[in-house]
This record gives sequence, C-alpha cells and structure tokens, in this order.
Amino acid sequence: MIELGGARGLGPAAQEVVRLRVVAALESGQVRTYRRAAEVFGVSERSVGTWWRKYQAAGREALAAPVKARTGPGELIGPEDRAVLFRAMADYTPEQLLIGGPLWTRALVAELIRMVTGVTMTEQGVGKWLRRHGFTPQRPARRSYRQQQEKVSAWLEEEYPAIAARAKAENAVVAWTDQCGLRSDTAPPGRSWAPTGQTPTVKVNGRRFRVNIMSAIASRGSLWFTVFTGKFTAKVFTAFLDRLARQAGRKVHVIADRHPVHRSKAVRAWLADNTERIELHLMPGYSPELNPDEILNADLKHHVHAARATSADDLARETRRFLHRRQRQPRRVQGYFHARHVRYTLE
Repeated sequence: MIELGGARGLGPAAQEVVRLRVVAALESGQVRTYRRAAEVFGVSERSVGTWWRKYQAAGREALAAPVKARTGPGELIGPEDRAVLFRAMADYTPEQLLIGGPLWTRALVAELIRMVTGVTMTEQGVGKWLRRHGFTPQRPARRSYRQQQEKVSAWLEEEYPAIAARAKAENAVVAWTDQCGLRSDTAPPGRSWAPTGQTPTVKVNGRRFRVNIMSAIASRGSLWFTVFTGKFTAKVFTAFLDRLARQAGRKVHVIADRHPVHRSKAVRAWLADNTERIELHLMPGYSPELNPDEILNADLKHHVHAARATSADDLARETRRFLHRRQRQPRRVQGYFHARHVRYTLE
C-alpha cells in the first residue's frame, strides 16, 4: 500500500494519489471531517481543506500533479512514477480515485496515467504497456464490502498461527469445515460452442430438489463428509463433529465460518461437553476465500452436475460417489491448500 504518512517526502505522482484518495474518502463519507481525514491519511488538516475546496471548484483535474517536460526516446513513464501507478492499481479501485467504475480497464488505466504523469496513451498502447510490465486481464475475485480487514489481518497474523501451534503441541488435527448445497435447477457449469445468436440448450430435469453437504478437510489430505437432504441444523452439525472426532482418532481443532448454527446455544453446549475431543474456532466474517474447504465445494460443483440428476436420491448418490473418490485421492485434497488465498494454512 502507498505509505501516506509524510506526504511531502513523496514524488509528485504519489502525492497526487494521496490527494485523490483523501478527497474520495471525504466525498464517500468514509471520513467526515478535515481533522479525521488528516489523521487517517497522515497529512495536514490545512492541506485537506485546500484539496477539498479545489476539488469542489474545479473537479479532480485540480488535484493533478504538474506535468514535467519529457525528452528522449523510450519509456515515457519513469521507474518512480511507474511504481506509484502500479501501487495505486493494486491498492485502490478507480472509484476510490475518482476516475470511474470498480475495475481497472485499459481506458481507466489510461486516465490514471494521464492524471498522474501527464502522459497520454491509447487503450491499445496501455494494453501493450501493461503486458510489457507483467500485467494480464483477469477475472477479479469477489470480496464482501462487509469484510473487516483488521479482523482478517488479526486472523492471519495472530489467531490462526496460535491455533496451529496449539494443535501441534497437542498432536491434534486442524480440520477446515464448510457446508454447501446442490440444486437441480442450477445451470450446468461451463460453456458450449454454438453459432452466433443461437444459444445452445441442455436438457435437464424440470423438477426442483436439493441435497446439502457438510465436509471437512485437513492439510495432509484427509476428507470427512456427510450428505443430507434436510435443513442444516445444530443437530446435524454436532452429529458431524462427533463422527469427525471418532474417525480422526484424536482431538480435532475445527475451523468454520460464522454461520448462525455454528454459534447456536445447542452447539456451544455440545462443545462444552466435548472439549477433550473437539474445539471450534470461528473465522472472520465474510471471508470465505480464507477457507480451503471452499475449494472442495467448487470442485464438487464443477464435477457433479445437479441438473442431470433425476431425483434427490440420485443427486445424493452422485455426490457421495464424487466425495468418496476424493477421499481416495489425498494429493488432490492436499492441493486445495496450495491455492493462493489459503496458502497461509501451510506455514
């Protein structure tokens, strides 16, 4: 993240990013006073007022860095300005810099380059420039706006390492758990080639039914699961935990999301009676990307085509068949833990 404290020591491009970020925070209501903005961004209260008045009078152009004369062939954007641009793209959305929408398109990158450095580039030129510096167009991962970054940081830096250390000292298993559902009215995954304007069709069962899955995985490749057609309740969850402890053969530290069932009185009472067998740890809210078991869910939904099932029993049978196959493939389960967002579980 671009360091905002001591903005005077930053180059012109980085100072412009600071100005844009401060004004965007004031406009969106993230901060409500000049004093608070100055505290958050590490700048003077007087500067905040000056930037805000300029923006109100003349728009974001009034916050632009002065354009320097450029001579000579080759790259028009120097290493310092390039580093600022890349940090800005990594840390902020175009919306947060008062440029445009939520995604960095070539047009919005071109606008950022023009605002910060004064260099004008075509969209095609921006695309070539980005590729030359290691950028590619990618489908963004989704994050809930309700996610609290400070709680995620505490989980990654303090809470999970403490859980892992305790489990190691107790010779216990750390198991990541989650639940998901498969519905017969869900469209088949993937795409199919067809002539332009002629959408392909896939024949599916018109009936609506659903099966639910509760699963848990461990980094050494173990997989436990249950498939059921009823609602996910405290009784279902505690029965799964009981079976998990028996099959693991030792104490299990279970990590789960903050589903209401996981926090219910019935579950807490059961855990109090089984502290020697099971401990439950709840992850930060709205952070499914931190749970390796979510990758198992995605794998399941990709390979079990619920729309082809003829009944709930048929769908449950296919689901169990897939999960039994994964149980016999511990290396595949181990691979879930090597995905970028969950690699911290291996440390």
